[in-house]
Amino acid sequence: MTLRDYIESLRHKTVAIIGIGVSNTPLLELLLAEGIRVTACDKRSREQMGEQAEHLEQLGCELHLGADYLKDLDADVIFRTPGLRPDVPEIAACVDRGAVLTSEMEVFFEVCPCTIIAVTGSDGKTTTTTIIAELLKAAGKRVWVGGNIGHPLLCEADGMLATDYAVLELSSFQLMTMKHSPHIAVVTNLAPNHLDVHRDMAEYVAAKENIFRHQSGEDVAVFNADNAVTAEQSRRAPGRARLFSRQDEVADGVFLRGEDIVCRSGGHERVIMTAGDIKIPGVHNVENYMAAIAAVDGLVPDEVIRDFAREFGGVEHRIELVRTYRGVRYYNDSIASSPSRTIAGLRSFHEKVILIAGGYDKHIPFDVLGPEIVE
Repeated sequence: MTLRDYIESLRHKTVAIIGIGVSNTPLLELLLAEGIRVTACDKRSREQMGEQAEHLEQLGCELHLGADYLKDLDADVIFRTPGLRPDVPEIAACVDRGAVLTSEMEVFFEVCPCTIIAVTGSDGKTTTTTIIAELLKAAGKRVWVGGNIGHPLLCEADGMLATDYAVLELSSFQLMTMKHSPHIAVVTNLAPNHLDVHRDMAEYVAAKENIFRHQSGEDVAVFNADNAVTAEQSRRAPGRARLFSRQDEVADGVFLRGEDIVCRSGGHERVIMTAGDIKIPGVHNVENYMAAIAAVDGLVPDEVIRDFAREFGGVEHRIELVRTYRGVRYYNDSIASSPSRTIAGLRSFHEKVILIAGGYDKHIPFDVLGPEIVE
């Protein structure tokens, strides 16, 4: 199915788009331009939306705004914003009446003509996604980056070629209702996170598992062998399961032997580079590279990987050196919004660290973080 086919399938249906944010706005404008009947629902007031509300109404959109934005929700097809649970009563009632619940990302999987590589996990998603995308570009591939980073890709699907690569970072919120999986899936690790939205850890893990649950036998899934949850998940992969590990050698995947990063496939192994070749600090970034290498093995030459690792300075907000002032180095690691991420950041430094931390409660246990800070 192409994007054009999908739009035509909506021609005589009513569509509701919940959440007028970054991922849904391009879709909303596309459907309105095609003459599709669309109702846009957003909990922001008209005043909070400002000129955007007037702009959408001029395009022919019906708006449901404010605290009661889901009241009287009724449509044949409902696009859910990632941050909204799919089982809120108003949506559940529509689904019971026969509505199709989907999302911008789910439809992208249906219409994308090229190979999709997707990354999820509790930590390291953005860095690993970026490494994969940049390695493919360095190898001369045409690459589209989207999901949690980049920009929404659905509206660009008709411009993609079968020889291209779409590299996506996917959150648990996006994955909750996914019925499609990528050709190559990567799960960096899993630790308690977003328990202010998910009912419990089991639901969080189940959502993440959708990244490989619907794969075919010809697809590939990459898992962290050093993480108990992801190591167990690897046994349920429908296709080829590859592992990466800093602690042990693996039969199929990437591992650390001394300082050497080794890739093993089909009984053959080769040294890709050393951990010292990686410019960005931290053992967690060694893991990010191992995950990326397992994903692009066979697509990117080893020397391209090695040269890239020596030059790549990392992604902003991740152990990012802000400045040095009076002999003190100040780092921005604001992405570390969970204990596991904070611990990984702290372990990147050999000197004593002054930690400045704060944020809102995501209902995550802090038991493991306390001793690490004291140490």
